[in-house]
Amino acid sequence: IQPPAVPCELDPDYLATIFAQERAKIEKLPLFQVQHHHAHLAACLADNGWDHLDSVIGLIYDGTGYGTDGTIWGGEVLLGGYQGFQRIFHLAQVPLPGGDASVRKVSRMALAHLWQAGIAWESDLPPVLDLSAQERAALLVQLERHINTPLTSSMGRLFDAAAALTGIRQDATYEGQAAIEFESMVDPDEDGYYRLSIDTTSFNAKPIWEGLLRDRRSGLSLPRLAARFHNSITQLNLELCQRARQSYGANTVALSGGVWQNQVLLQNTTHLLTRNGFHILRHHLVPTNDGGISLGQAVIAAALYK
Repeated sequence: IQPPAVPCELDPDYLATIFAQERAKIEKLPLFQVQHHHAHLAACLADNGWDHLDSVIGLIYDGTGYGTDGTIWGGEVLLGGYQGFQRIFHLAQVPLPGGDASVRKVSRMALAHLWQAGIAWESDLPPVLDLSAQERAALLVQLERHINTPLTSSMGRLFDAAAALTGIRQDATYEGQAAIEFESMVDPDEDGYYRLSIDTTSFNAKPIWEGLLRDRRSGLSLPRLAARFHNSITQLNLELCQRARQSYGANTVALSGGVWQNQVLLQNTTHLLTRNGFHILRHHLVPTNDGGISLGQAVIAAALYK
């Protein structure tokens, strides 16, 4: 195969990026470095045979993706299509202590979220109980002094933190394990939720943490806590899409990224958005997780190649 151009990730540390850069240089080919979440959006559009020039709203939620600003994205609301995108909303950034270490030690992620929100590490919290006093002290120094704490807007890490705070799991043997087990606990009859704070460009999870901790201490069952968290993200999705529709006139919503493997979130969001007049695009043949990234890169490069 002799490609006319080579697409790849933005992340400079990926082996695929290094390979693409070297091949493009040696063979004098155009190189298209595609932002990770833009590729997710394009993959969903391609999976649905989208051939319109109209911009769509992309709810692109996953664990990790290198952003155009050099931070770790993952809770993104994009507006765009194959040829480009705007980042119109994102989850407010929190520090990721130890980088990938927090993917496996989710109690660290939970405490980082609380620290960012200004919520005390009370002694009865499951992630506090999971870490020794020495570990907590080291984590606090790490957060306060910004030592190996890259910023992230990851929705995947938000789900991990919620699972840890409610006592589901503090250690994960694979990425997303805590969130998967959290999803399995959801009480389908619970309709309560917490309303997140949304400003002009970001949405803040502090109200979720305050609500979850309050309800947990009042004795609310774990299945109801899990449901309220999921319901909160579903309601957030509706409000974000309504704001995007009002500002930009877009009415089609693409759902992509690994977090959408969560069937509770996928089904509830699809139902709520459809009920409010949105046209939904979701994955059918192409994986919603990073298995679809190469397709997204390819169709973006094809759209931009001249």
